[in-house]
Amino acid sequence: MPRFKALTFMLFLATLCATAFGQNANPASPGTLNYIEGQASIDGRPVYPRSAKDTTLDAGQTLATGKGKTEILLTPGIFVRLGDESTAQMVSTDLTHTEIRLESGRANVEVDQIYPQNTILIDLQNGQTQILKNGLYVFDANSSTVRVLGGKAVVNLGANIKPVELKGDRQLVLSGESLKPQRFNKDEATADPLYRWSSLRSQYLGVANLNLAEEYAGSPGFYPGWYWAGGPFGYTWLPGDGLFWNPFGYGFYSPYYIRGGGFIYGGYGRGFYGNRGGAVRTQGAAEFRSGPGGFGGGGGFHGGGGGGHR
Repeated sequence: MPRFKALTFMLFLATLCATAFGQNANPASPGTLNYIEGQASIDGRPVYPRSAKDTTLDAGQTLATGKGKTEILLTPGIFVRLGDESTAQMVSTDLTHTEIRLESGRANVEVDQIYPQNTILIDLQNGQTQILKNGLYVFDANSSTVRVLGGKAVVNLGANIKPVELKGDRQLVLSGESLKPQRFNKDEATADPLYRWSSLRSQYLGVANLNLAEEYAGSPGFYPGWYWAGGPFGYTWLPGDGLFWNPFGYGFYSPYYIRGGGFIYGGYGRGFYGNRGGAVRTQGAAEFRSGPGGFGGGGGFHGGGGGGHR
């Protein structure tokens, strides 16, 4: 990471660590806006970056972006990121049945932890996708396409059509003549602006996670969930146990993992398609260094380490 970026992170982290200890997990619910960049509105009413923490999409409400991007929290460990000129409606905010409909534009869904009790549904006009495993999923309402960069999903296309299973490095065009999974161009996928923005957001969230996890490592009152980190971070996720690598190769540590002496990895493994990076120590705080092109990190799906480590 360039020196000026490292110094900027250090300033943010100093503030974060000074106020973190003693906080309780904030009960952020599915549909909470975690980050806003540029133009965004809910049911035609503008929303701004400063209101992200306190704004939640209720069932039936619609979030739209102009020249801007937004990050939405679903269940703990699952993030939805809308790209420019995109519209999504919240269908259900239930923790065991969480559903969002992408009406136009594009969205990335990062899934870092999912339980068997979670039903996570992403709707497009021509079909509904149920996400089954940790991974990164790309949805394009304009081309009616579902793409799985890592993970596993089932796409339901209608009452009389057999559901299609979709795994990593495959895409499905829901409006196509042949409803069969196809390969896609990996270089094109990782060069996409929304993918790169999602990777950067994951880097910020990973930084916030490690510092909060260290703060809560000795706290008897910790319980897992979303924790508010402030600044450019928003809410980050603290898992209840172990270490989870997200699709871009950044780690989410549980305070119990750190308290038990778990190793803090640095430059470990690979993220999607060979990008390197990981957590490193700088003057007692954590920062992240990124791999080729400024994105990616340790332990992602393409190179080992993805998932929970206990």
